Amino acid sequence: MAGGGTVSDKGGARAELYEHRITSYFIFACVVAALGGSLFGYDLGISGGVTSMDYFLKEFFPEVYKRKQEHLTETDYCKYDSQILTLFTSSLYFAALISTFLASHLTRNSGRRTSILWGAISFFVGSLVNAGAQNIAMLIIGRCFLGVGIGFGNQAVPLYLSEMAPAKIRGSVNQLFQLTTCLGVFIANFINNATEKHTWGWRISLGLAAVPATLMFIGGLFLPETPNSLVEQGRLEEGRRVLEKVRGTKNIEAEFQDLIEASEAAKAVKHPFRNLLKRKNRPQLIIGALGIPAFQQLTGNNSILFYAPVIFQSLGFGSSASLWSATITGAIPIIATFISMAFVDKFGRRAFFLEAGVEMIICMVAVAITLALKFGQGVELPKGIGIFLVILICIFVLAYGRSWGPLGWLVPSELFPLETRSAGQSIVVCVNMFFTTLVAQCFLVSLCYLRYGIFLLFAALIGIMTCFIFFLLPETKQVPIEEIHLLFRKHWLWKSYCAPEDQLNDGLL
Repeated sequence: MAGGGTVSDKGGARAELYEHRITSYFIFACVVAALGGSLFGYDLGISGGVTSMDYFLKEFFPEVYKRKQEHLTETDYCKYDSQILTLFTSSLYFAALISTFLASHLTRNSGRRTSILWGAISFFVGSLVNAGAQNIAMLIIGRCFLGVGIGFGNQAVPLYLSEMAPAKIRGSVNQLFQLTTCLGVFIANFINNATEKHTWGWRISLGLAAVPATLMFIGGLFLPETPNSLVEQGRLEEGRRVLEKVRGTKNIEAEFQDLIEASEAAKAVKHPFRNLLKRKNRPQLIIGALGIPAFQQLTGNNSILFYAPVIFQSLGFGSSASLWSATITGAIPIIATFISMAFVDKFGRRAFFLEAGVEMIICMVAVAITLALKFGQGVELPKGIGIFLVILICIFVLAYGRSWGPLGWLVPSELFPLETRSAGQSIVVCVNMFFTTLVAQCFLVSLCYLRYGIFLLFAALIGIMTCFIFFLLPETKQVPIEEIHLLFRKHWLWKSYCAPEDQLNDGLL
């Protein structure tokens, strides 16, 4: 890895020598790669809306449809409690969880671009299978293809963006992934609103997932590979040329030497997953690979996005009103992402995590109290209370959208050294998808049995994860990606694990 110096406010051992200009070549590469987020976002928005459509329920889940019709005049926490229905959503994340390990091998050996292309192909196939589904088995198969696409995309895209970006704007650039995710959710909600009244509307909603997959594949054909990956593959001259084009300057020697040193360290590692268990990589393992991706899902935000139409219908909103309310909550993260992109490289990652954590706790507690007092008695919520709940959920989503949403992908992609970066990102996606699956599969049944208590549970979990960030995560803003390991040598806890090699007993767990 690069250098043995300490990290100053301006970066690492050679950071002050790095130069860059924003070029059209750089912008094109980042925008096209970020389309990977639109796959994830479109599915988040579409799946929840489709599962609340009457024609979809009548064809595949008639028992849920019957239960829904029996409760047209009352509110009920348990309308949509069906494990098969939630399996329709969560099967995608099972597939993504498994496929990310294959994606890791492909990303490390063939490059980030190759994984992006394969992800687009798989997502395209899944969209066609779902659009033509004749039974639940076809739905699940299609969802699995979508999951493989998301597994490859989520594994490669955050790495691609972090490696292409100059250190000073890495936070903003990486959050293009979150921005396209949010745009995907928002567009999906509008499509659901347009198709819900049509007999085959759900097929149109599911089939249009082919559009972002096609755009991602065509754009991916023209993508450059990252300089980090090219150097890792031994293609040094090509790596130098791409770095010069991306940085817009010939003066890239300091950064290029850091990449070469990182690559030499990476080549010495034959088993990157096993290397993650080494004592010196304990911070990256605990913070980046396990803690942040798990906590990102335990905020409860994605459950709200998955099931927003279902939640609002359960709370007494009509079918159309619930979809429009979900569209509003889908628009909020776009605003939040722009806020985060504008300020995350100025104020830092920790500030956004901590401030938003407090807001999210307050919102979840307020939702729980409101539901405890006003909901679940077989009577529709008053209009004013319903609007108040929508506002609370919007504030919650706004806080999440500038903190755990984008930073949950940004920070892990920054933390890993090159030798374990692909393996580490695979663990990130795997843990993220595992907890996405767990929460998605358990949310509706938890809403049924815990009632308003599910929101108190989320509030408690957000409190724990806010403390986790406060005590364990050093600030990574504007530190070159190949220098971030130096931060842990100054941290009050991690310095005992990350001393230089000649001072460290580099054993396994």
